Amino acid sequence: MYDYWLGGKDNFAADRDTAGRIEALLPDVPPLAHANRRFLVRTVRFLAERGVTQFIDLGTGLPTSPNVHEIAREVQPGARVVYTDIDAMVIAHSRAMATFGGVVSVHADMRDPCAVLGDPDVRRLIDFDKPVALLMIAVLPYLGASDDLTGILARYRAGVPRGSYFAMSVATDEGLDETVIRHAENILGRASVPAHFWPRPEIDEMLTAIDPVRPGVVPINEWRATEPPLNIRMLGAVGRFRPE
Repeated sequence: MYDYWLGGKDNFAADRDTAGRIEALLPDVPPLAHANRRFLVRTVRFLAERGVTQFIDLGTGLPTSPNVHEIAREVQPGARVVYTDIDAMVIAHSRAMATFGGVVSVHADMRDPCAVLGDPDVRRLIDFDKPVALLMIAVLPYLGASDDLTGILARYRAGVPRGSYFAMSVATDEGLDETVIRHAENILGRASVPAHFWPRPEIDEMLTAIDPVRPGVVPINEWRATEPPLNIRMLGAVGRFRPE
């Protein structure tokens, strides 16, 4: 659906059907998808300008240009990037496109930090003596209430070098009618991977693991940019992991 909203061609009839029903409820979703992509671009460029040369993109989804490695290498030509996803089709597609060095695609569940960070391809590519940037861009809605995200993030923090960064974006339920939220979540619940809107307190609790850089935890259209406001509130943050 994300690829469809971005105007891509790597989507199926079922994706377009579900996306259409979501748009009928929430017309701001397509511009939100584009705003999120611009947030990703600004985030990766900001981190690369800070000297980060290693990125792990958790729940990457189908490749959509510009990808993380393309953005990072504009600033750091030798940047190394790991793409992970739970969907085998996504990984197959990513591997078919990866005809260059310094990039690997790993079939793994982002809820299992040990599996992600311990994967042999990841260990070969990433130098765990140097800082890494972990990206969770627009993937948090796919984690459910039963997932201990605070614990998951703590395990990632323990597994990456001191000085590493974390970046995320997530749609919240702030300002949305509860009936609309429930209807949208019911539609998404019939998809292969259900999704939900996050309450702000849960986001704040998760982000106690990082020290956000300015401007802090803000709508993605306001993170180091001045873009038109959106009716759906999607928050973004980038920060360095706090020492344990």
